[in-house]
Amino acid sequence: MKTSIIGYPRIGGLRELKFASEKYFRREITQEELESEARKIRLYNLNIQKDSGIDLIPSNDFSYYDGVLDTAFLFGAVPARYTELGLSELDTYFAAARGYQGEKGDVKALAMKKWYNTNYHYMVPEIDDDTQIRLSGSKPFDLFTEALENGVKTRPVIVGAYTFLKLARYKGEKKAADFAAQTAKAYADLLDRFAGLGAEWVQFDEPSLVKDMTAEDIKLFVSLYEKILPGKKSVKVLLQTYFGDVRDCYKEICALDVDGIGLDFTEGRKTFDLVFNNGFPKGKVLFAGVVNGKNIWRNDYAKTCLTIEGIKDKASEIVISTSCSLLHVPCTLRNETKLPDNIRKHFAYAEEKLTELAEIRKIVESEHPRETSEYQRSVSLHTEVRSGTNEAVREKVAKLTDKDLVRLPEFAERERIQKERFGLPLFPTTTIGSFPQTAEVKKTRKAFRSGEISAEEYDRFIEKKIADCVALQEKIGLDVLVHGEFERNDMVEYFGECLDGYIFTEKAWVQSYGTRCVKPPVIWGDISRAKPMTVRWAKYAQSLTKKPMKGMLTGPVTILNWSFPREDISLKESAFQIALAIREEVLDLEANGISVIQVDEAALREKLPLRRSDWREDYLDWAIPAFRYVHSGVRPETQIHTHMCYSEFADIIRDIDDMDADVITFEASRSDLAILDVLRENNFRTEVGPGVYDIHSPRIPSKDEIKTAIGKMLGRIPASKLWVNPDCGLKTRGIEETVPSLENLVAAAREARNENS
Repeated sequence: MKTSIIGYPRIGGLRELKFASEKYFRREITQEELESEARKIRLYNLNIQKDSGIDLIPSNDFSYYDGVLDTAFLFGAVPARYTELGLSELDTYFAAARGYQGEKGDVKALAMKKWYNTNYHYMVPEIDDDTQIRLSGSKPFDLFTEALENGVKTRPVIVGAYTFLKLARYKGEKKAADFAAQTAKAYADLLDRFAGLGAEWVQFDEPSLVKDMTAEDIKLFVSLYEKILPGKKSVKVLLQTYFGDVRDCYKEICALDVDGIGLDFTEGRKTFDLVFNNGFPKGKVLFAGVVNGKNIWRNDYAKTCLTIEGIKDKASEIVISTSCSLLHVPCTLRNETKLPDNIRKHFAYAEEKLTELAEIRKIVESEHPRETSEYQRSVSLHTEVRSGTNEAVREKVAKLTDKDLVRLPEFAERERIQKERFGLPLFPTTTIGSFPQTAEVKKTRKAFRSGEISAEEYDRFIEKKIADCVALQEKIGLDVLVHGEFERNDMVEYFGECLDGYIFTEKAWVQSYGTRCVKPPVIWGDISRAKPMTVRWAKYAQSLTKKPMKGMLTGPVTILNWSFPREDISLKESAFQIALAIREEVLDLEANGISVIQVDEAALREKLPLRRSDWREDYLDWAIPAFRYVHSGVRPETQIHTHMCYSEFADIIRDIDDMDADVITFEASRSDLAILDVLRENNFRTEVGPGVYDIHSPRIPSKDEIKTAIGKMLGRIPASKLWVNPDCGLKTRGIEETVPSLENLVAAAREARNENS
């Protein structure tokens, strides 16, 4: 058997691409220097895969920002507002990714959404009726040639035609099917070009095939490939799926003239049954995704071997592969110098998963697989009893009843009580929580962690930053304030550090979007709260102002979804353990005079199963109750906020309303406030603050721009329920962008207030 991976992390083991890109944005390095750093990362990735014995190595899995955006530029699906700026090709690309504000114009970035059920974000292609989709870029060919010149013949990776059209946002009257013919020709031209370059395989990623498909969807998919595949000539085509199973179109995929089919045996609930019960077409290669590309735990070779044994007689050739791209895990364990061996041995990052693929191949090709040392070591590891069990926590979770998940009185009565208590003006203004994490903040936190300054010195620094932040917000004129979260490195890792049951890494960075990387903590054992986590700083901040000060927490579902979760207990069990800990913190905040408490569930949608039939039992029936449990014990006059971002919310909007928060803020600016119609159509009862400007872009919105957004909102949301706020936290922005943006926000809200009083 051969081995393969779907894709490899592109940020560099120490986030070299992030730092180089940000220097380029600040004009501290040239484009040539940025490209040089990118080339080093690509060649390192090629060599590590080659040295690990991977047989089929991908190329074009590298991106400066996002692979879907790369595909849009490859096929010329770039809105004119970016190309008309007259920037270089690379700067035009970054303008679409980040927005642009300068001497050549002022444009917002493309919309950004979560990549299926992950914490990665992709840029949404934008197609209008005049868009001409055709092969116009050279990136995948350049990277294939670069690898070839360095002694590696790769398998180029491209977002597939069906997925590209399904992910796109259509701005005119035309829809996906109207662009099918020109899209198919563009992909056929791509195959023809690769044939001329001598490529053996080309991989088309089609994760949209694991979602619910209508007859119309299947027709579009089949028609695209019936037009694309006749032009493949000598090139073999791998149709690669991941994040689930292809139960709706398995037979149609098998009937296509593709040479390989990649299936996910990790998240695909029905993948094994599809192959075992229906067989696999002769002459085609099965790329079996048996190594989890989304979690960091060592592969259970016993389970994997059973899977391969069950299907090996169904396919004439099997390639052992990852379940998805390794983009979703850290680069290498070699940078983890502080993890104890008894924990480290349970982990496999991207580099270690390459070794796992080689070991699985060795085992399954052995005459006596279960007698190999690799197999025995895996069995021993996965039967080992780990520390971290907390029976008291397990008992509390087990005893929860439906009554524990209900807050009284009901929403309408709470709303009346809270309006009387707070006396906020029409269109109250606030922010989502964090303020800019400046170089000074990061430097001081690092000095504290390394022992260069004492805890007392660090605390004094944080107090000063909070005091300055409160004073700034009062000067700007915001109505509900935040403390700025200067003590927090990350909205999940910070809480993990305050909870028992978590362990932490040094360099386990994973790309979230563009240059934004996160370092998910690891859930090792049962979760419990050892001590108050946020009370001190929230109480201090409230003492500095007479305005309401929000207590800022991360919700249980987001903490779970943005951690590397356990695999030995259910996600539901983990969620309620975390909910128990956050509930204790909520009640402590309330007892210490904090009257507004925000419990962010930014990642609520993230782990929602991709198939609607799995939503309730597998997710919503425990995710929504876990959030409700967090706040069900507070008094009616305490106002509970939550926040969500960068996901499709329309189809679960009633479940979001059922979370029973008092106020919810949404990311909405990059999607042109599209969620407003959904809120109106579903009679959304919760007070709501759709983001009026995009904080992931460096551009500063004008007062008139924000006022226009408020006007759009008022056409769909009652004035009495509308809040005005940015679309997300301000952590990644500079203070020079933040202050004028918030000043414009407050000015716009005040003008709207005067006009609607």
